[in-house]
Amino acid sequence: MIVLKSAAEIEKMAVANRMVAEILAGLRELVVPGVTLLELDAFAERETLKRKAKPAFKGYAGFPYSLCCSVNEQVVHGMPSGRVLVSGDIVSMDFGVVYGGFYGDSAITVPVGQVSEKAAKLIRVTEESLYRAIDLADTSHRLSDLSHAVQAHVEKQGFSVVRDFVGHGIGKDLHEGPQIPNFGAPGKGPRLKAGMVLAIEPMINEKGFDVKVLQDGWTAVTCDGGLSAHFEHTIAITDNGPRILSRI
Repeated sequence: MIVLKSAAEIEKMAVANRMVAEILAGLRELVVPGVTLLELDAFAERETLKRKAKPAFKGYAGFPYSLCCSVNEQVVHGMPSGRVLVSGDIVSMDFGVVYGGFYGDSAITVPVGQVSEKAAKLIRVTEESLYRAIDLADTSHRLSDLSHAVQAHVEKQGFSVVRDFVGHGIGKDLHEGPQIPNFGAPGKGPRLKAGMVLAIEPMINEKGFDVKVLQDGWTAVTCDGGLSAHFEHTIAITDNGPRILSRI
């Protein structure tokens, strides 16, 4: 079921998502060679509590941390650890909060020190694909138009789109309808309506799109060992076009 939000509810969601954007901006500055994933997680939780909000992921379906940290071939849902980031790594950070009864959710992928040209291109193209989808997030389009925009841009650049994980609606629950694949033919699915709030999140692989989940039950990795990048924004569909809630 797709739950349409009122203008007042979208304003509440904007507050939660702005917090997420601020904390991710702080995390971006902390990503340097020598930092550990647990240090990033501790920063995210500390900044959330400072804002009188609650980490959205901690305890969600049993996930034990506030921040998802996925390094290199890890696609999504990576768990923080004492792993030390080194120059050449890339790290995807997916983060959310709950504030005022509503969820905020966003993700970024950040290079650590000097990275390869291929890694830098993967990060750039993944973020571009997110904005290609957002550009179409208005009442003249259908849901799969966003999916197709991601896939077309990514595959043109020689990368692949993860099939096993998708974006989603968001509101009083972290995961609401509809599911938003990052692939598919255009012109399908529900027509976008004002009041929809969507978390659009391309997860893009350097090589093939096949992924597997490790024995920890959470961390998804590429099957071929290729790099993966992840970007996400929470947006509201309005009569005047898309509004990105998860930015400062």
